[in-house]
Amino acid sequence: MAAIPLDIARIYLEPAVPDHARGREILARFPNAERIPVESHWRIPELRDADPGDYLSSKRQSLVLGVKKGLTFRPNGRSADFIAPSSSNGCAMACAYCYVARRKGHSNPVSVFVNIDAILAATARHAARQGPKTVPDQVDPAAWVYDLGENGDLSVDAGISDNVRDMVALFRTLPNAKGSFATKWVNPSLLDYDPQGRTRVRMSLMPPALAKLLDVRTAPVAERIAAIPDLHRAGYEVHLNFSPVVMREGWEAEWGALFDELDDVLPTPIKDQLAAEIIMLTHNEGLHEVNLAWHPRAEDILWRPDIQERKVSEGGGVNLRYRRGWKGTWLARFQALLAARMPYCRVRYAF
Repeated sequence: MAAIPLDIARIYLEPAVPDHARGREILARFPNAERIPVESHWRIPELRDADPGDYLSSKRQSLVLGVKKGLTFRPNGRSADFIAPSSSNGCAMACAYCYVARRKGHSNPVSVFVNIDAILAATARHAARQGPKTVPDQVDPAAWVYDLGENGDLSVDAGISDNVRDMVALFRTLPNAKGSFATKWVNPSLLDYDPQGRTRVRMSLMPPALAKLLDVRTAPVAERIAAIPDLHRAGYEVHLNFSPVVMREGWEAEWGALFDELDDVLPTPIKDQLAAEIIMLTHNEGLHEVNLAWHPRAEDILWRPDIQERKVSEGGGVNLRYRRGWKGTWLARFQALLAARMPYCRVRYAF
């Protein structure tokens, strides 16, 4: 398994970081990194104004430490019932379609929040207020599910601090709730966390040739698939995340081959509990411009105005999604292919 994709040379930190035990622990873990004080983890001009052609170096060499200010919970209803306050933001990986990259500008390296005690306490209080889940839904039949890693990859974060270990430990104590996160990395340390079925890992997968082009700095798809039985034996509930589904010539053959590989590798106990989410590609005009500076080959298949239509987001960004009518047809074909190759795999949601 490849080493964590980080070689931290500089740490940007808010003034209050050393006041927190988790902040001091992380700083001690990277003693040789340059420390650069910043007023806010959101506003770091040195990162925002970096050379767009040098997209990857800050992801590999920079770490941001801050204090999470807003401990709010947002209803979701897709991957989870609620989006929990995140323990991090940004990612060390560089998936060419990732919406997180445009939130802070440029490559958005990992930001870790050191007030994990406050995040955990807020989550416990929120779950207690919900009471039992009495009406099963597509998220989970019996538990309120909290997405813990909406803006990053917790498998990588677990190599930076014990925030992820602490969150998994919390959900062992919440009888009415589960944690959940999607990942494209394989971190064996997660196997020691003893989740006792109260944390769901959504392994993100796409055909290997597609991932080699689009999932930059992630674990190879074969490694992700091989890790699924290990995670399940360690006590995680494991689901699949087929995302994004990118339309290109031959897509049915390459996705069909992936489904066949999964069918061969996954043991029966995993198949008996397996569910998946399917997310068709949505691309963004600003991210398209960033990608042209560092990874233009990806844009050959991500930026397809001939089969996509523009949609202005609530925040005013211009997104491209597959055209109505076509998207529905392709999504139905994708689901039919999955049902034929992996009939035991329940689709929790698809869009």
